[in-house]
Amino acid sequence: MNLVEKLEPIIIFSAVLIGILASNINIAQHTNYLINIFLCLMIYGLFLEVNLNELKNSFRNIKFTLTSLIINFIWTPLFGYWIGSIFLNGNLDILIGFFMLIITPCTDWYLVFTKLAKGDLNLNLSILPLNLILQIILLPIYLIIFFSSKNSIDYTQIIYSILIIIIIPFITAQITKFVLITSLKERAINIISDLEIWFLSLAVFCIFSSQGKLLFENLNFLITIFLPLIIFFIVNSLVDLLISKKINFTYPEYVSLTMTTLARNSPLALAIAIISFQNHELVSIALVIGPLIELPILYIISKFCLWIKNTKLFSFHDYTI
Repeated sequence: MNLVEKLEPIIIFSAVLIGILASNINIAQHTNYLINIFLCLMIYGLFLEVNLNELKNSFRNIKFTLTSLIINFIWTPLFGYWIGSIFLNGNLDILIGFFMLIITPCTDWYLVFTKLAKGDLNLNLSILPLNLILQIILLPIYLIIFFSSKNSIDYTQIIYSILIIIIIPFITAQITKFVLITSLKERAINIISDLEIWFLSLAVFCIFSSQGKLLFENLNFLITIFLPLIIFFIVNSLVDLLISKKINFTYPEYVSLTMTTLARNSPLALAIAIISFQNHELVSIALVIGPLIELPILYIISKFCLWIKNTKLFSFHDYTI
């Protein structure tokens, strides 16, 4: 993990603060276009890193794969919508933003916390492409299932956002990897990967600089997102622990399950939200607030996992790492 990766939460938080401070300055007339460009570049970099040929590796540990998929794509959407409806029912946009955050498993920084807690890094690397593909497919479906009755879903905008933010960067990334020779390909992937956090931060800056006033006007709603997020992390971490013990996971498998079912992919959800909900800025702002809460909690949970291992509070199938 290089210095930039270690400072990622600080970089994002700084982009939020600078954006808020610049919210009274008319820095750009076409902020939405800038946000889309920066997010497309970030997603393009993500697709460059994903090796689709490794997708089959996700199925080698069938027990782990099935368990993580059931938690991520069946249990979590149901549980997330339930707790969101209880605590965020007063503001539909915040609820949608919270729900989009909850149902998209992370595809990057969860690996950092897996390594920190001494989990099975290769196992989480192997399931990454499967998580990415499934959340892209299921996100619009879940939005339609849970929110179409509230007249809050514009189907054409969702299709358009998938095209702009997902399909075009995906095709461009595959063309890039096909055209470049191996040495240039690796260099390009490394350069773009290092720039991803900056593309995301620039998008975050643009969001808050253009919506700073709206943020302060609805600060009470954003504060309420803290409680359901904390409940989500606590309940799911306990679910992961109990299931891992019940089905005889090793300690590394338990850590990998915990991180892949707790860490969320807010950048992808944010990219889709910005285009799909153009007149509902609080959806995007809720997604930006998410990581500021999530990252410290993941660090605490990684230490909790190590504490469980060291104290042998729960006896796993195999303690060998």
